[in-house]
Amino acid sequence: MIPKLYHIGIKLYGFAIRIAALKKQKAKLWIEGRKNTFEYLENSISKNEELIWIHVPSLGEFEQARPLIEQIKTNYSKYKILLTFYSPSGYEIRKEYPLADYICYLPLDTVENSKRFLDLVNPTFTFFVKYDFWANYLNELQTRKHKHYVISAIFRSNQYFFKNKGKWMLEILAKIDHFFVQNEDSKYILLTRNITQVNTTGDTRFDRVIDITKQAKELPLLKLFKQDKPLFIGGSTWQKGEELIVEFSKHYGDRFKYVIAPHEINTSQIETLKNQFDIEVLVYSQANEKNIETAKVLIIDNIGLLSSLYAYADIAYIGGGFGKGIHNTLEAATFGMPIIIGPKNEKFQEAQDLKEIGVALEINSAQELIAHCDHLFTRPKKWQEIKEKSKGYVKAKAGATSKIIQHIFD
Repeated sequence: MIPKLYHIGIKLYGFAIRIAALKKQKAKLWIEGRKNTFEYLENSISKNEELIWIHVPSLGEFEQARPLIEQIKTNYSKYKILLTFYSPSGYEIRKEYPLADYICYLPLDTVENSKRFLDLVNPTFTFFVKYDFWANYLNELQTRKHKHYVISAIFRSNQYFFKNKGKWMLEILAKIDHFFVQNEDSKYILLTRNITQVNTTGDTRFDRVIDITKQAKELPLLKLFKQDKPLFIGGSTWQKGEELIVEFSKHYGDRFKYVIAPHEINTSQIETLKNQFDIEVLVYSQANEKNIETAKVLIIDNIGLLSSLYAYADIAYIGGGFGKGIHNTLEAATFGMPIIIGPKNEKFQEAQDLKEIGVALEINSAQELIAHCDHLFTRPKKWQEIKEKSKGYVKAKAGATSKIIQHIFD
């Protein structure tokens, strides 16, 4: 039984976002993007289609869903795919993704919306990626006896639904048809709550990043920029990380070339960042064969290049570790390099693994970042060993997607 307080809370949440949309662009996109969802589904989906619904919260989880979508499209092409997003930061970037037949926002999790949505969609299978468990949607799927799964899941004992106040939600989760989890700890947590429909298959992102290495774009300007210098890349950076890189560059000067790819592209923030460096800075959109060779810092001001940029890097700092949590470390790891991360990394299994094998190095200050690089510069053999460990880790963890496909379809 879903508590009345949950239903009230969801409606209040929707109201709060409407208020926020008056001032905040992300909230405005959240509201505007959902205005025509039901009309879009009514006009697009045919009643006689066999459809698979895949829901992701945002962009990171989309990358986990992507290998599954690709294998379904390759091996089970009779199914149409509906891809839903919760967050604008995922939808706005991937709303044209060609392998999904239908793409839209997930309507707010009310009883009325979940019933209407499933009346229109009527999925043969449903996949939720990692988390983003919505009680009314799950309850409605279970009432209709639709097969639904969770992939690349990771659980911690301090999560809401493992506490007394969240028991009602755990009862709903216990009726999910199967969990495909990232690690044995997650499996153990579910088993000790009498949820036995669980397999440890790993994280589908490993399959995705291996594909990325095969599809990496050649970037001739990056070759000209790097020349024969080691390349330090800041991937998905925020202000705190950028400040560390500025301090780092003051210590090392032109012993490195530096690439910074901010998490959010903002012209005024990029201008502010440029002015902090003592060495020559160039913005990628203004780069050409003549001016790029003399630049020491290259700031990326467009989206979609980061995964290809890592192919040229010798060491990477991954942003987010001084905020809510680090961004994707695997894209860097698959190309083989030491990875620097901030302290907010405990919720990320791959970060813990990479720390354990000495590939990921946690820092709290610019001084620690400098100390790690001083250590690597004086030990080139160790630097090379870390690169090999990094690549090997990703290859060893691949295969989750095939295990999920085999369990459900075969």
